[in-house]
Amino acid sequence: LSLARHGRGVALLGYLRDRPHGDVLRSGNIRLVPVAELRGLRVGPKLFQYVMKVIVQSIQLLYTMLKIEQPSYILLQNPPGLPGIAVAWVACLFWRSKLIIDWHNYGYTIMSLNHGRNHPLVQIAKWYEKLFGRLSDYNLCVTNAMKEDLWVNCNIKAVTLYDKPAAYFKETPLELQHHLYMKLAKDYKPFKPRTESVSSNAERSAFTERDEKNGHVIKPRGRPALLISSTSWTEDEDFSILLKALQDYERFISEGVKLPSLVCVITGKGPLKDYYNRLINELHFKHIQICTPWLEAEDYPLLLGSADLGVCLHKSSSGLDLPMKVVDMFGCCLPVCAIHFECLHELVKHNENGLIFRDSNELAEQLKMLFLEFPTLEGKLHNFRKNLRASKQLRWDESWDQTVLPLLGQNE
Repeated sequence: LSLARHGRGVALLGYLRDRPHGDVLRSGNIRLVPVAELRGLRVGPKLFQYVMKVIVQSIQLLYTMLKIEQPSYILLQNPPGLPGIAVAWVACLFWRSKLIIDWHNYGYTIMSLNHGRNHPLVQIAKWYEKLFGRLSDYNLCVTNAMKEDLWVNCNIKAVTLYDKPAAYFKETPLELQHHLYMKLAKDYKPFKPRTESVSSNAERSAFTERDEKNGHVIKPRGRPALLISSTSWTEDEDFSILLKALQDYERFISEGVKLPSLVCVITGKGPLKDYYNRLINELHFKHIQICTPWLEAEDYPLLLGSADLGVCLHKSSSGLDLPMKVVDMFGCCLPVCAIHFECLHELVKHNENGLIFRDSNELAEQLKMLFLEFPTLEGKLHNFRKNLRASKQLRWDESWDQTVLPLLGQNE
C-alpha cells in the first residue's frame, strides 16, 4: 500500500487463502498474483516430502515471478524464506532487479521449535538463510537487536523499520462498537446479551445497548470486560498460560474479589487451533466466556479498538522480533499484558503502556489488579490508555516514508 501510495506499480505474490484488506483490493496500482498452494505431497518419508515440497515450490515460484512485468525491486518478507530468498535472488539476476529482504525473524529458529537447534534440517536452514541473506541489496529489520545480530553473525547491514500501526488501527467510536457487537452476536454467543431485555424493542449486545428514547448507544455498568488476543496458533505462543491465568481469575471471583465477568476473544487461524479449542471446551467457567472467531480484515481493527485489554503470548523464537499484534493494539490505544522475552522492552514499557509477565500466576495477578472494580475510570488500565493516547506514536506511512523511501530512490 505504501508503494502504491507513491505511484509505484506493485505485483503482490502470495496465497489467496483469505480476502486481502479492502484497501489492497481497491488500489489501482496493486495487482494480485496468486500462487497455488501445494497439496497432496504425502508420499515417502517426511524428509523426502519436505525436500520435494521445496523443489516444487521453487519451480512454481520462479515460474510465477518470471511471468510478471520486469520489477525494479523484489521485496520479500522473511520468514518464510525457504525457498523464497534463493528464488527471489535468481529472479533478480534474470530481471537485473534489486532484492530487498524484510527480516521479521529467522526461519531456522522457528523450525528449531519443532526439531531442536541441532537437527540437520535446522542447521541446513541456518546456513541457507545466512548465505542467501548476504546476497540481498538492501535489508530491513524490525528491532535494533536484530539489526545488530544480522551484522555480527551474518555480516548483513540492515535498517531498522519498526512495525507501526496502519491508520485504520484506532479507537473505535461507540456507535461502531455497537454495530460490530451486534454483527458478531449473530454467530458468537459471548457477544449476545446475558439477560433478556425488559423491552423487546431494545437493541442490546453483551457490551452495549441503544437507548430507546434518544437512539444513543451506551455501555451498561454491569457489562463484562472484553479481553482480546490474536495468534497464528503456532508453537511460539503457549496459550495454556492464558487458560491457567483465566482459571485463577475465576477462582478470585468465587473467593469474593470484585471482578467483572470476562469475554476472552482469541482471533486467528493456525495449526494448533483445534488442539487449544479442545482444551477450552474442557473448561467450565461461570464468569468467563472464550471464543475463537476468524474475523474479516476490516473487523479486526474495530474489535481491537473496542476491547478493554490485549494479551500477547508471542515468545520470539529468536528473541529478536517484536509482536505485530501489540503494535496494532497500541495503535488502537489498547493497553497490553505481554509475556517477557529479550527485546520486548523496545516496544512494551512496563507500567507505562502495559505490563510484562513471565508466567500464568503473574498474568492472573495482573488481570485481577487491572480489572478490580471495573469499569470505573480510574486505575492503571485507564492510565495506560491515557499514556498511549498521549504518546503520539509515528504511524506506518510516516515511518515508511522516512526509512524506506530513501532506499528506493525517490525519482526512479
